[in-house]
Amino acid sequence: MALTGLQIFKLLPKTNCGECGIPTCMAFAMKLAAKNADLAACPYASEEAKKTVGAASKPPIRLVKIGPPGREIAVGNETVIFRHEKTFVHPTALAIAFGDDEPMSDASHRIAEVREYCLDRVGEKLRLDLILVENFSEEVAPFAALVKTVAGATGMGIILRSSNPAALEAGLKILEGQRPLIHAATPANAEAMAALALKYNAPLVARAATLDELAALTAKLAGLGVKDLVLDIPADNAAAVLQNNTLIRKAALRNSCEPLGYPILNFATGHDAAEVVADACTYICKYASILVLDRMQFELLLPLLMLRQNIYTDPQKPIQVEPKLYAIGDPGPDSPVLATTNFSLTYFLVSGEIENSGVPAHLVIVESEGLSVLTAWAAGKFTGAKVGSAVKASGVESQLNRRRLIIPGYVSQISGEIEEALPGWEVLVGPGEAADLGPFLKRQAAR
Repeated sequence: MALTGLQIFKLLPKTNCGECGIPTCMAFAMKLAAKNADLAACPYASEEAKKTVGAASKPPIRLVKIGPPGREIAVGNETVIFRHEKTFVHPTALAIAFGDDEPMSDASHRIAEVREYCLDRVGEKLRLDLILVENFSEEVAPFAALVKTVAGATGMGIILRSSNPAALEAGLKILEGQRPLIHAATPANAEAMAALALKYNAPLVARAATLDELAALTAKLAGLGVKDLVLDIPADNAAAVLQNNTLIRKAALRNSCEPLGYPILNFATGHDAAEVVADACTYICKYASILVLDRMQFELLLPLLMLRQNIYTDPQKPIQVEPKLYAIGDPGPDSPVLATTNFSLTYFLVSGEIENSGVPAHLVIVESEGLSVLTAWAAGKFTGAKVGSAVKASGVESQLNRRRLIIPGYVSQISGEIEEALPGWEVLVGPGEAADLGPFLKRQAAR
């Protein structure tokens, strides 16, 4: 039976020691009630608390960490079926597959591409997370050589995939202490794979043909002592993958089905990039924790990384930039001043258009709790008075000979309020869309 935060709090030591990583026992109790924390984090929990609270507060989907210290990837620990209910927590880890039958010269080039690939979007660095090394040769030496090369060249977390226990152990020895993900335990080899996972303290993929077989397999592996598991159920098409993923997620969250309460791994393969993107987008939305791609193509990665960023952004916490004065280009005393909200996407669009225009400018970012211009205006968070206060607080007035302020065209109605708040300023209404800002600035600069 679910316990409330207050019921859990009564069973905690109430020391407020903070050793669990949360400042107070009450805050920790609330996180336990929401299944966003593990009672094991409390070093002073009583046996009664462990017995009563442990099962009730256990996250429905286990948190699994993969990769070396400092580069580890966390997956799982999700608490909702639909993002709008609260938020999704740990972004889908994207992995690129490499086979040990590939010439090392070709592999080295692709490994470098994986290592260096980075997409900068609204202030976040979007990268690939893992590399899967597949033992196509079914031999130990080429597999171990590729594992060593990948680990040394990237420092990333690695998924070891092989049906040969000797090859897997060779890879695990090379990666000892780096928590690679072992792929995979099946009903036929569960004991041997569990032994490897326990020996090298590595998470393990459980792979079975049906949901019933998968649940039985994870229960067996858990009984053998393996706690960090990832689920893999093969399917012939994207529709079947979607169905399996959804059933697993619902079983874990709605029915508290512990044998299926683990992160999910999916593979996205296809004849062309468009097919892979279509399938991969489906899996990111529903509910892949790890997604393995069979190719390294930039036109494929761009939409997937952008989708992942959007899906795993907390809908209750818009991405924001610091509200302050930004210098775009090398603005001087006669350069214009622009004002907009601190919604991250708005900032990067506006600053990018200013930079592309070649007209240096001062950009005042107004605190608006991360809302876009129209939304902030409608909520009373981007008003003439607030814009005026932000401009004054920025200190830009002391840097100017000519005081010109350009505001977004969609909020032209606040220009009068701004003039009252900023005596001596010329308030200009700019374009509604950031894309039209460059020509507008050039026309103003020519006057």
